[in-house]
Amino acid sequence: MDAALLARIQFAVTIGFHFLFPPTTLGLSLIIVILETLYLRTKEDVYKRTSAFLVKILGLVFVIGTATGIVMEFSFGNNWAEYAKMVGDVFGAPLAAEGVFAFFLESMFLGVLVFARNKISEKAYWWSAFFVFLGSHLSGLWIIIANSWMQTPAGYKIVEIAGKKKAVLTNFFQAAINHSTLNRYTHVVFSAWITGGAVVAAIGAYYLLKKKFENEAKKLFNVGVIIFIIFSLLQLVSGHAGAVKVAKTQPAKLAAFEGVWKTTRNATLDIFGIPDEKNKVTRWEIGIPGLLSYLVYWDTNGEIKGLNEFGEDIPPVFITYTVYHIMTGLGFFFIFVALLGIFLYWKKKIWDSKWFLKLMIWTAPLVYVAVQTGWMAAEIGRQPWIVYNVMKTSDAISKVVPAGQILFSLIMFILIYTFLFAIFLKIFFKLIRKGPEEKIVQGY
Repeated sequence: MDAALLARIQFAVTIGFHFLFPPTTLGLSLIIVILETLYLRTKEDVYKRTSAFLVKILGLVFVIGTATGIVMEFSFGNNWAEYAKMVGDVFGAPLAAEGVFAFFLESMFLGVLVFARNKISEKAYWWSAFFVFLGSHLSGLWIIIANSWMQTPAGYKIVEIAGKKKAVLTNFFQAAINHSTLNRYTHVVFSAWITGGAVVAAIGAYYLLKKKFENEAKKLFNVGVIIFIIFSLLQLVSGHAGAVKVAKTQPAKLAAFEGVWKTTRNATLDIFGIPDEKNKVTRWEIGIPGLLSYLVYWDTNGEIKGLNEFGEDIPPVFITYTVYHIMTGLGFFFIFVALLGIFLYWKKKIWDSKWFLKLMIWTAPLVYVAVQTGWMAAEIGRQPWIVYNVMKTSDAISKVVPAGQILFSLIMFILIYTFLFAIFLKIFFKLIRKGPEEKIVQGY
C-alpha cells in the first residue's frame, strides 16, 4: 500500500463529501435574502413562509458542512505534515482568516435566522439573513484564496531554515489576489448560485406536480428557476475566462483538459475522445479544429503547448480529460435547460409544463455532479504538484504516518460519512414532506 496514494484518496473522499454542502449554503443564502427582501417590500406572508422553510434546510446543510470541514483542516497536520511545515505560514493565513472573519459571522446570524424569527424586528431579521449571505460568501472567498495560491502561488519566497526549505509570506495582497483568485472565485460562486437555484426550483417543481403548497411552490420555483437561468448563462463567460487563465498559468492542465499531446497551432477543441496515456495520443477524437486556439488567443493560429513539453510533470490525463468534459457537457446542458425556461416564461407556460417541472427535478442532482467533476478537474489537473511548480504532492505526505493507519482512517471516514449522509437525507426529505408551514415555528 502506498501511503501517498491512500492519503490522496482519503483527502479526496473528505473534501468531495464536504463540497456537497458549501455550494448549497451559498445558493440558499442568496435566495433567502431575495425572499426576505420581497417580504419586506410586499408584506405578503407567502414570502415569509417560503424563507422560513428554506432557513430550516440551510441550517441542516450548514451543520453537516461544518462537521466535515473541520475534519478536512485537521488532515493537513496529520497526513500532510511536510506540506504544513513548508507552506503552512502562507496557506494557514487565509484558513485562519476564514474562521475569524467569516465563519463566526455566518454561524452567529444563522442562529438568529433559525431561532429568532418572532423575537426581532423584520428589518433586523433581514439584516441577519444578509449577514449569513455575506459570511458564507466571505468564507468561500478565503477558501478559494488558499486553494488558488496552491494553483498559482504568488507573494512568497522560499527560505532555508535549519536546513529545510520553507515558504514565507512576503506580500499578503499578492498571495491573496494571485493570478487566479478572482476568476476562480467568480466561477465557484456562480456554480453555488446555480446549485441553490436548481435545488429550490426542484423543490417547487415537486410541490407543483403533487399539487401541494401551491402558492409557496410557485414562489420557490419562480425564484429558483430565475437564479438558475441567469447564472447558467453567465457561467459560460466565467468558465471561458477561467480556461484562458489556465492556459496562461497552468498550460499542462489545459493540455490535459483537451488531450493535446503535441504542441500545436490551430488546436482542436475536443467534444469527445479517449486519451491513451501509454501511447500519448487521444483516440476517437471528435472536435472542432482551431476552436481551442481561437478561444484562448482569439486567433486560430495561437499555439497550445502539448503534454509532451512537460516530461513527467503532467497530471493523470485520462481522468482529468474525462471529468473536465463531464463538467463542461453538463454546463452546456444547463444552458439548454435555461433557454427552455426562458422560452416557457415567454409563452407563460412554465408552471403548467409538467415535462419541464420533471426536468428541473432531475437537473438538481446533475448540478452536484458538475460541481464535483469541476473540483476534480481543477485539483487532479494540478498534479503532480500540490503547490504548482513549488512542491510536489509526493513530497508533502507525512513521513511518520504509516499506510495502514491511513487506510484504517479512510475506511472509518467512509463509514461515518455514509451514516451522516443517510441522516442528512432522512431529515432533508422529512422537511420537504412537511413543507412550508402556515404558522412559523422557531427551530426544528
